[in-house]
Amino acid sequence: MWLYLAALLGLYFLRRWYRERQTVENLTEKYVFITGCDSGFGNLLARQLDAQGLRVLAGCLTQKGAEQLEKATSERLRTTILDVTSTESVEAATEWVKGCVGSKGLWGLVNNAGIASPMAPNEWLTKEDFAKVINVNLLGLIDVTLHMLPLVKKARGRVVNVSSASGRLSTAGGGYSPSKFGVEAFSDSLRRELHPFGVHVSIIEPGSFRTPIVNKTIEDLHKAWSQAPPHIKKSYGHQTFEKYLRLSHTISGNFSQNLSMVTNCMEHALKSRHPRTRYSAGWDAKLVYIPASYLSSSVADFGFQCVMPKPDTL
Repeated sequence: MWLYLAALLGLYFLRRWYRERQTVENLTEKYVFITGCDSGFGNLLARQLDAQGLRVLAGCLTQKGAEQLEKATSERLRTTILDVTSTESVEAATEWVKGCVGSKGLWGLVNNAGIASPMAPNEWLTKEDFAKVINVNLLGLIDVTLHMLPLVKKARGRVVNVSSASGRLSTAGGGYSPSKFGVEAFSDSLRRELHPFGVHVSIIEPGSFRTPIVNKTIEDLHKAWSQAPPHIKKSYGHQTFEKYLRLSHTISGNFSQNLSMVTNCMEHALKSRHPRTRYSAGWDAKLVYIPASYLSSSVADFGFQCVMPKPDTL
């Protein structure tokens, strides 16, 4: 009996291996629009796809980021300035993309733009701190998607939304995890709605990677504590802040610098004839965060409480 089960399991993985290596035809004629290309995952993906001959349309927040990316890539790659929190900017970018792709439509939309900070204990933050992150990571992603969908449907293409392992399991206070939980929910409903139109929707769930937003997160931890009301500082104690700061430096020091683990997942979602619904990138995502998300809340809470700093006033 066990032999038969092993054989069936082997056949399943063999079939999956074969299917996932089948790629879409005429990729060099297809257009892909990527948000957040100034640095990090978006910048690397734009260069990666450009080197393979795809027609990359890159949305950058700054002119400097756009110019640097253009210098590092071929003449095929084109850039535009995009602030995903501004509907006027999104509308302008949509018209620009429409002019670039013409009747071909947009094969791939990669919603990569995102921020993580401020990330701190929730009580140290304000409503505006939460809104700042959610406006970029969730509402900006939704706005871009809704504007670009007619072009994606025309090409019967792909939508790739960058979530996070923290979209499965909340690991810190602030708007980051709520925004990524929202990306998961939006992507799930979108996937079901667009299936009849031949459009695939994939979610990328990276673990912990060292990108420019990591340093900003540590800077904003200082800011959140300095701006916290006196009664909050008294409740937690200054030593608690120092503990959080040391923990942040320790954890971020162990973040992976191999960003291609994430961009390879994005690339597969765009190029494969049989893309996955979800891609987990990074060993911490595969072996810690996502498995822990299936545990009971009491078990997960106990694990995090063993790691998180305790208020020194208690």
